[in-house]
This record gives sequence, structure tokens and C-alpha cells, in this order.
Amino acid sequence: MLFLFGLEEFSAEIQRIGGDALREWLGGLTKTRWRGVLLGALATVIVQSSSAVTSLAVALVDAGTISFKSSLGILLGANIGTTSTAWLVSLKLESIGPVFIVFGTLLSILPTGWRFLGKTVFYFGFMFFSLDLVSGALKPMQDVPTVREILARSRSPLMGVLVGILMTALVQSSSITTGLAILLVQQGMMAATAAIPIVIGANIGTTSTGLIASLRMRPTARRTAVANLIFNTLGVLIFLPFLGGFSIAVVKYSGGPSLAVAWAHLIFNLVMTAVMLIGLRAFGGWIAD
Repeated sequence: MLFLFGLEEFSAEIQRIGGDALREWLGGLTKTRWRGVLLGALATVIVQSSSAVTSLAVALVDAGTISFKSSLGILLGANIGTTSTAWLVSLKLESIGPVFIVFGTLLSILPTGWRFLGKTVFYFGFMFFSLDLVSGALKPMQDVPTVREILARSRSPLMGVLVGILMTALVQSSSITTGLAILLVQQGMMAATAAIPIVIGANIGTTSTGLIASLRMRPTARRTAVANLIFNTLGVLIFLPFLGGFSIAVVKYSGGPSLAVAWAHLIFNLVMTAVMLIGLRAFGGWIAD
């Protein structure tokens, strides 16, 4: 709950400070699909929430600021940008949380020109402080038989993908699902080959935010949300038959279990983005009809 709170507040602060700039970026720099992908990835790395960026893209389509086809590149880029969370957690940077909490507090109270960044820095540190608490709390659970039994059921690729979809749809954040999966790997409670399908399944679950946000919007905006769901579902379905072998290969050559999850998440999204970009023109025309 603390991590979810920190993530939401950090995202809200970034959007509050740079909301107009984000809208200008998304509206003015999406004339080509490649720019859209880069912009979606950059915005998601900054905000640390693909759900926020895709929801913003849906809202901008509804407002007529960007076209439906321009939004497709942003959606693909957001999938790449969200992999940054996996890297931050896999590199065991949770301990940096208190540093940013103190720094953010000082920025907020000192009479400097950077006071407006204080809350943003504070909540960035709060996210990692929360993950550190979760990491410590998970250690004793590795000896609980019930926990081991539940985790054992998600070892098949299909079951792992389903767990990732359901968990992400429930908490409305793929970052939480990814972060927890990697922490479980680091604590030795879950094999990396079991965590990888969960993280990849989170790509589908995270589309629920955009779908919910689009319910009361114009049909064009709803098509954008549906396109995001179709992109991610197709990607997972294409990968699913090879997911077991893919997971084993990444674990073998990645240099560490938690790094393997981060690498698998990044490789999956890069490959799927490249595939979707090639067929984007035909896809956009099909779904717009």
C-alpha cells in the first residue's frame, strides 16, 4: 500500500509540474510513429507509470489534441518506458530511498528556486523506501509452506501470465507487479523463469486503466484504449509458445536472476514494438474502421 501510494503521488506530482509540457510533447512531437514511440518511452520513464501515459494519450485523443494514429506510437513507447522500474529494482536500489526522502524534504523547506521539486523527489524516494520494507517483510515468508505452494502454481508460463494479468488489473499498476516479482526472485522465493511470465502478463493487465478511463469518452478515444489492449495481448500471445525456452535462455545469459527478469521484460517489449511498428500502418487503418 505504501509503494502504491508513493507511486501514485510521484506520478501526480510529475504531471502537476510538467502536465502542460507533457501535453505539448505528446501533441506536437508525434507526427511520425518513431517519434511517438520515443516520446511515449521517455514520458513513461519520467512519470514511472505506463498507465498514466496511456491514459493521458487516450484523453488527448478524446480532446482532439492528437490523432488516433499518432497515439499508437505513444502506446508502444510506454511499454518500453515501463521496463525502467524493473531495472531500478533489479539493481537493488531500494536503499537509496531515505536519501531522496531527506533531500526532497530539504528542497521543500529551504528558500530556493527548486522548492517546487521537493515533493517529487520525496515521493521518488518514498517508492524505494516502501520497496525496501516489502523486501524485508518477504524474507521470513520463504519458509511458509502455504506461500511456497501458491508460488509453485505459477511456474507454468500460461499460469504466470494469468497471474500477471490479474494482479496488475487489480492494483492498476504494472510497476507494482514487476517490483514484487523481482523482490520475490531476490529473496529466493521464486525462480526467475517463473517471474518472467508474470512480468510479461502485466503488460496486458496494465491496459485496464486506459480502458476504464475511456468509457465516457468519444469513440476515437475508446479505439485508442482498445488498440493498447490489442497490442499487448497480441504480443503476449505471439511470445507464449516460446516463453518457457525464452525465459531459460535469458536466465542463462543475463548474469543474475533478478537481472534476467529485467532483461526479459525489456527484450519482450523491444521485439513486440518493432513487430507492431512494421504493421502499424495496416493495423491503425483496420482498427479505425
